[in-house]
Amino acid sequence: MSRRTEAPAPRERFVDVPGGWVWTGTYGSARAVPLLVLHGGPGMPSYYLETLTRLADERPVILFDQLGCGRSDRPADASLWTVERAVAEVEAVRTALGHDRVHLLGHSWGGFLALAYARAHPDALASAVLASPLVSVPGWMAHADSLVEQLPVEHVRAIRLHEEAGSFGHPAYQEATDAFYRRHLCSLDPWPPELVRTFDEMAEPVYHALWGPSEFTQTGSLRGADLTPVLDALSVPSLWLAGSMDESPPARLMDYAKRAHGSAVVFEGGTHCVHLEQPDSYLDNVRRFLGQQDL
Repeated sequence: MSRRTEAPAPRERFVDVPGGWVWTGTYGSARAVPLLVLHGGPGMPSYYLETLTRLADERPVILFDQLGCGRSDRPADASLWTVERAVAEVEAVRTALGHDRVHLLGHSWGGFLALAYARAHPDALASAVLASPLVSVPGWMAHADSLVEQLPVEHVRAIRLHEEAGSFGHPAYQEATDAFYRRHLCSLDPWPPELVRTFDEMAEPVYHALWGPSEFTQTGSLRGADLTPVLDALSVPSLWLAGSMDESPPARLMDYAKRAHGSAVVFEGGTHCVHLEQPDSYLDNVRRFLGQQDL
């Protein structure tokens, strides 16, 4: 069972990145290789990943709110929302904090960003943890469509009707979206405060520009993006994590891990936020993997 030690308050610092300043919080001061965490969204700040700071008894754990959300600057320049700029942002954070190498954990969109960063800066990584990752937008959308079809028929009809009409703000569409999220994004009832705060401070302009109006409707600039070719050249050890009810396709996760010569764990009954639903088992797996790479 994971140790329930409380992480100390973070050492906060704002870092100058392309486009503005971002908030960073470093938890713990152990001398092991740090864990740098990339949150999802795009545009969903790091509050919902604070569970990972329980690993700070063994190594520094670094959270940061990517540009445009949470405690970071929120520039209005839409040209900033690109994968290339986001990779440069991660590199600016790593170098500003003075770490030659880091373990990188990317959740959801953060998994896509982690793979893009690994392609650009492989020498900066000790390992990669791909947590419920976005890897292939076409693969994600095929899985999302199959999950939508499993919702109650009235929600399926509402989603199809309002997607065709573009009326994403309609109450019936919002109700159907909520049903999807509570089945596949987080099954806890009520949602924990850190997840509620994440949605409250979500950067909708960033989310809409790169992704779209909902987790299962993709209209943004990531349309068609696919980083599966990166897996063949991934040069660091990798751990792949997902829940069996995850919106990140669990079956594809196993294939991704095999292609990257990594290991995979699928948590039975878990959703996209399985780290909140099954934290002890989740953290045990991450802790064990990181410790193996430190040897």
